[in-house]
Amino acid sequence: MAATALHLHSDLAGRYESNPATRESAWVKWTVIGVSLTFFALFILLPLFIVFYEALRKGWEAYLVALVEPDALSSIKLTLLAAAISVPLNLVFGIAAAWAIAKFEFRGKSFLITLIDLPFSISPVVAGLIYVLVFGRTGWLGPWFIENDMRIVFAVPGIILATIFVTFPFIARELIPLMEAQGRDEEEASTVLGASGWQTFWYVTLPNIKWALLYGVILCNARAMGEFGAVSVVSGHIRGETNTMPLHIEIVYNEYKFSAAFAVASLLAILALVTLVLKTFIEWRATQTLKRSKT
Repeated sequence: MAATALHLHSDLAGRYESNPATRESAWVKWTVIGVSLTFFALFILLPLFIVFYEALRKGWEAYLVALVEPDALSSIKLTLLAAAISVPLNLVFGIAAAWAIAKFEFRGKSFLITLIDLPFSISPVVAGLIYVLVFGRTGWLGPWFIENDMRIVFAVPGIILATIFVTFPFIARELIPLMEAQGRDEEEASTVLGASGWQTFWYVTLPNIKWALLYGVILCNARAMGEFGAVSVVSGHIRGETNTMPLHIEIVYNEYKFSAAFAVASLLAILALVTLVLKTFIEWRATQTLKRSKT
């Protein structure tokens, strides 16, 4: 009887390992897989294919001409500049905010978490309008900046501010759950052993969060380069000066320059694919690191 029970247990365990999530029939599994793949093909792969097809439809020469056109080059440079400034600033803010929330108890902690999540709940267009209200010509601070010959709205500083606003939750939100789960034991032990705050961060905290930090930076950078709503409001759409890549695409598309629009769009798509590859690599490395730590 014991042998029979053991055999039954082994048989059930084998079935569970081969089909751990559900015991539905095979047709259900393949139907779900088929629906998922169909959705993926229609709404992700097909639009991506169309972007590259339309971009290259008139040949490589027309494609390259569209990318090196002065307004296109200006939009590419401005997009990279906005990302190059906003991502490092959000990196500093994200680490500081995550450190404060995960390692300390203080009044207003819940309010700080709410503020971090604010850009997720506010439309980017509304965020852009807020900057216009504050820094515009008739805004609260606009006249003072104009008197001192400084332009915020309809200039590069406004674009950078809007980009920072819509992207600053990404790094902090990747770090906070991880740092809370890790607790404070290692940092406290480092402090007891005589390490300074900087040494504790560099040799204890940073190695523990490096993969989540890189993951957050990649997401933040992707969002910064693809932002449209907030940047559209504060940019003024000045050709060659305040148009980022998404804004340039909109303008040339509305002018029926479809090849030029899709050429720049394909560049954004390439950047998105590179981001996806980096994201996948970081997830794989993080998984490998976790497996090694358990062995």
